[in-house]
Amino acid sequence: MAGAPIEAAAPRPGPLDRVLRVFSDVRAGEGGTALLMFSNLLLLLTAYYIIKTVRDALIVAQGGADVKAYSSAGQALVLMAFIPAYSWFASRVDRIRLIVGVLAFFLVNLGLFGVAFARDVPYMSVAFYIWVGIYNMATVALFWSFANDIYRKEQGERLFPVIMIGQTVGGPLGAWAAQRLFDAGVSPVAMLQAAMAMLLVHLALYGWTHRRESRRPSQAPVAQAPLAAGGGFSLVFASPYLRLVALLMVVLNLVNTIGNFILDSAVERGANAAVAADPSLDRLALIGSFYGGFNLWQNVLAVAIQALLVSRIVKYFGLRGVLLILPLVAFGAYGLIAAGAGLTAIRWAKTTENATDYSVMNTGRQMIWLPTRREEKYKAKQAVDTFFVRTGDVLAAAVVFAGTQGLALAGHNFAVVNLALIGLWLALLAALLRRHRALSARADTEAAAAEGQPARA
Repeated sequence: MAGAPIEAAAPRPGPLDRVLRVFSDVRAGEGGTALLMFSNLLLLLTAYYIIKTVRDALIVAQGGADVKAYSSAGQALVLMAFIPAYSWFASRVDRIRLIVGVLAFFLVNLGLFGVAFARDVPYMSVAFYIWVGIYNMATVALFWSFANDIYRKEQGERLFPVIMIGQTVGGPLGAWAAQRLFDAGVSPVAMLQAAMAMLLVHLALYGWTHRRESRRPSQAPVAQAPLAAGGGFSLVFASPYLRLVALLMVVLNLVNTIGNFILDSAVERGANAAVAADPSLDRLALIGSFYGGFNLWQNVLAVAIQALLVSRIVKYFGLRGVLLILPLVAFGAYGLIAAGAGLTAIRWAKTTENATDYSVMNTGRQMIWLPTRREEKYKAKQAVDTFFVRTGDVLAAAVVFAGTQGLALAGHNFAVVNLALIGLWLALLAALLRRHRALSARADTEAAAAEGQPARA
């Protein structure tokens, strides 16, 4: 009809968008940033697992395995100082300066540790062990704060499963690289230097993504704005939603760490029984072989779940489905153990739990931050993903100590403890999801207002 308005054609997906659609609902123009974010997270986790392998080798060689049992408490104490310092800095700089400042701090630290190890400075392995635990959690939390900042809630729910593949693949890739470097006779100091080079590329990818996203009208003012005042801990305690998130992370980590103890105890008993039956067997080799296979299969399963299932779970069941899968898997796993399962059943129950945690639940952990305010995404997320997660480790250590030293509990008794904790976990999830619906409605209204569109009913 003459004079009828001509509607603009919807943008067509490019080749990269179409390739990434194998893994999730990637729409026109989204593939470039999603690939940058995936690559950035892959580099961060690969570098971390190289650093982590060096850390574990040094602490056992120089400090002894028992020192590892006390590291979580030390990390929690250091984090009580780190979180306020991070929050103070985040209130005074824009997004990219915050990222550069935090990563530069950790890079300088890593270089200084390398110098200390080269000169055989005493007690550095203990300090390095504590530092690595903080570095890993802080840098991963920072990455996901940035991801939550550049993506709207609807985009994040579609694209986080693709980006998370980088984290799921980076772990085994870094561990494999570290093993090959050790086998080739590369020194720990040289391995730390290789990790530093990866982190410099990681920082450059942040800059590239920031410049790319800052050109979008909705991102331009956000990218240059410092965060509102407020500390990470105060933001958590002031928000009913974030208090539930913090409690959820404590309980989740408490269950997982107690589960690791159940597995470790079963492995130790199995190795002792095998050596008693055949003294020619090497006990250390038996244990090492078990954990080698265990770590391999939990990572293989996690990658498969992340690449093939997580985006479908998000699409068809939403955040509720993502968050409920792990406690249901854990309930089945610990129910089996409480019924008296043997080592083989414990192994595969724990493999399934860990793989689900590393894939489905890890994605859910990031999605719950999408409707929060900017200062909460950066500051409160650091507090939750570092201090409160480590608090779960400390509580698990206390439960194990009380159960073994005071109550003489067996492995199946600890499984019963975990079943009770999973009941608490499910209650927290129910309350969290109610709060999330209200926050999501608010976020949708604010996003629509920012873009000049009517809010969805």
